[in-house]
Amino acid sequence: MSEENKEEVQEEQAENTASAAENASESEEKAASADENSSEEATEAPKSELELANEKIAGLEKELAELKDKYLRTVAENDNWRKRMIVQKDEAVAYANASLLGDLLESLDNFDRTVEAAATATDPKSIADGITMINKSLVSMLENKYNLVAYGTAGDAFDPDIHEAIGRVEEEDVKEETLKQVYLKGYKLKERVIRHAKVMVSVPKA
Repeated sequence: MSEENKEEVQEEQAENTASAAENASESEEKAASADENSSEEATEAPKSELELANEKIAGLEKELAELKDKYLRTVAENDNWRKRMIVQKDEAVAYANASLLGDLLESLDNFDRTVEAAATATDPKSIADGITMINKSLVSMLENKYNLVAYGTAGDAFDPDIHEAIGRVEEEDVKEETLKQVYLKGYKLKERVIRHAKVMVSVPKA
């Protein structure tokens, strides 16, 4: 065999060897890829019923904990609100008359000044005039600010709902029961009677 033929044979053997090595490498890559795909398929396999049930239970437990926390917060807020309302109600009852009493202080001060002036006064009329002014001021304040209205005047028709008769007198010229005399004025707070007028009543003679 000539040298040239030997070289051709050697080259052909080398190519065959390289081709075989390449084919082997491709086979190994395919095998590795198949193993990897098999592993991924195993990883992505559907979860069992037990695993799904456990996940659902965990989710429900979390939701229950959140609802319980929200409930406890709501109960605490309602309890705090109730306590605040009780305190406010107690304060409202305790100081319900604070505004009225504050308004009465001016009249009390005026009475004090009148009493002091009476000790050295030489004109009784000036003292009477001072008391009359205090009375008018007090009545005006009670009527305008608190809707307290006095009622009961001689000659008014008798009304048992607002008048308290402490006596009756028969008279010939009287056609219906009327107030002959008012011993004590009555008072209304808006439309509610808070004190009945005490009166003497004239009635038709039988």
